[in-house]
Amino acid sequence: MSSVILSLYFFSGLLHEMLRSAKTGNSKSTWKVLIMDRLTVKIMSYSCKMADITQEGVSLVEDIYRRRQPLPSMDAIYFIQPTKENVIMFLSDMAGKSPLYKKAFVFFSSPISRELVSHIKKDSSVLTRIGALREMNLEYFAIDSQGFITDNERALEELFGDDEDSHKGDACLNVMASRIATVFASLREFPFVRFRAAKSLDVTTMTTSRDLIPTKLAARIWDSLTQYKQKIEHFPQTETCELLILDRSIDQIAPVIHEWTYDAMCHDLLNMEGNKYVHEVPGKAGGPPEKKEVLLEEHDPVWLELRHAHIAFASERLHEKMTNFVSKNKAAKIQHGSRDGGELSTRDLQQMVQALPQYSEQIDKLSLHVEIAGKINRIIRESGLRELGQIEQDLVFGDAGMKDVIKFLTTKEDATRENKLRLLMILAAVFPEKLEGERGLNIMKLARLPQDDMNAVNNMRLLAGASDTKKKSTGAFSLKFDIHKKKRAARKDRTGEEETTWQLSRFYPMIEELIDKLNKGELSKDEYPCMNDPSPSFHGTSQSTPMHHVPAPHSMRSKRTPTWARPRSSDDGYSSDSILRHASSDFKKMGQRIFVFIVGGATRSELRVCHKLTSKLQREVILGSSSLDDPPQFITKLKLLTANELSLDDLQI
Repeated sequence: MSSVILSLYFFSGLLHEMLRSAKTGNSKSTWKVLIMDRLTVKIMSYSCKMADITQEGVSLVEDIYRRRQPLPSMDAIYFIQPTKENVIMFLSDMAGKSPLYKKAFVFFSSPISRELVSHIKKDSSVLTRIGALREMNLEYFAIDSQGFITDNERALEELFGDDEDSHKGDACLNVMASRIATVFASLREFPFVRFRAAKSLDVTTMTTSRDLIPTKLAARIWDSLTQYKQKIEHFPQTETCELLILDRSIDQIAPVIHEWTYDAMCHDLLNMEGNKYVHEVPGKAGGPPEKKEVLLEEHDPVWLELRHAHIAFASERLHEKMTNFVSKNKAAKIQHGSRDGGELSTRDLQQMVQALPQYSEQIDKLSLHVEIAGKINRIIRESGLRELGQIEQDLVFGDAGMKDVIKFLTTKEDATRENKLRLLMILAAVFPEKLEGERGLNIMKLARLPQDDMNAVNNMRLLAGASDTKKKSTGAFSLKFDIHKKKRAARKDRTGEEETTWQLSRFYPMIEELIDKLNKGELSKDEYPCMNDPSPSFHGTSQSTPMHHVPAPHSMRSKRTPTWARPRSSDDGYSSDSILRHASSDFKKMGQRIFVFIVGGATRSELRVCHKLTSKLQREVILGSSSLDDPPQFITKLKLLTANELSLDDLQI
């Protein structure tokens, strides 16, 4: 578990500073109004709860585009995008003899143009009513302590789809680049910008517009960063971290393979909406059970401890925690005394705890996770996921092939449609050429899958570069061969990894290998060039010199410890809270940050890798993406693409 202060909560700290702004200066208002647009509402919702906003003295949250009631005795905080429409609305609110609010504290989510600043300055009546006018540079969405998204949900469709509408693709890249740039502006980081290069333009290798996506994005981010260097006060003038830009073609398997960690299985199997889990709790006064919504998030110490653990370990650990609680609780011991002294099941322990009068918040959380883990294990048994998971991983590591998939489909006819589809998508990623034409149709018929599922499999095959034999050996997703194996492998087994102690935990996302190479200075400069050519002091005389071994400017990191990271009493004596307690202990010892951005959607397994490598490499690794996709979401996005849209004939040089 990472022992670094959770840096993206610096983002939350900036928002709180903004909300407290009206308390400064001559303003003596106790309550204020918060005014936002559609984007900034979403940004705020990712970082703050309504209770947090209210606690900062906000009594009313308003939409800038709706008709609002005048509140001339109250101050207003504007958190808005720096668009012409928003500025006009703001000036309309605060101009004239009867402004809507007493004073306005204006915060823009990204840099504002000089023209719009001049437009604001023209109205002298408004100027005297402005308490603050600042650029916050906050247009990203913090999904995790080490993860963010730009909220480009349609990036896969707009960038990997039909090239005829290049305007949509360019607009998508522009939005993505500006939002990524605000991450570095808010954290006061200036990165080395590295990216997956397009294939060389020769007669044997076709370069499509999709090959150029990381290159185009890197150029746009670089443009924004060079402007920040000139305009933002205290912005670093020399490089302080590394950014690696990739796209989804780097690893097609990660979004669809069954991941066996607690976090991944919760989001994959439980039909959750975001981090929201709905479960039943006993009704009041003996009434019928009631539905209760809970958020699985980092404020929960049990979740924080177990989210990246293998489901088998998480289940064992939860049983230990519950057993330990019962053994220490006198009331539980009295109840247990009437039993035969045998070992209690997890369900028995859960029912005992729920019967206790002092059913505290900590035990409530513990009982919740016992319930969730139990539900996941039941789904695993009933769906036969262990056998499916085994063949998935055997395919990836070269221990299974087409015959094994056919055998599974003929003997496991009761497998769900989604599970069969995901298996064929993995097959398409590993053996794209074997699903061409008649063979592809036959295996789809054997699986009894409809046409839209066939589209998803075919798009996966084409994303892997099936129509170009050169791509299979030189492309972004290079398929590896082992001379000791007759079958192809998309991953190499790793030795000495703790994860291998658990069944079905061999799989790892490709970014783990790339980040490790980047850290060691072994990432190919030809395949992953840098926008700002590193100076000799960066790599020294050897290309293999890792960045964090060289003295360089310090990152402008936040020194705040999040309020939820303060110690609390443990729920069981095993102390999940110790994870939080040590969150900032080695913060100052960490090397420079590594940022990885994936165009086309990231996965929870890739987010887990970033947490794992932060501890292993002693460098904070932060994952960014256009979206965070669970398997059902990624499959839906692939279905929306037609085979023609992913044609390799869209040569663009």
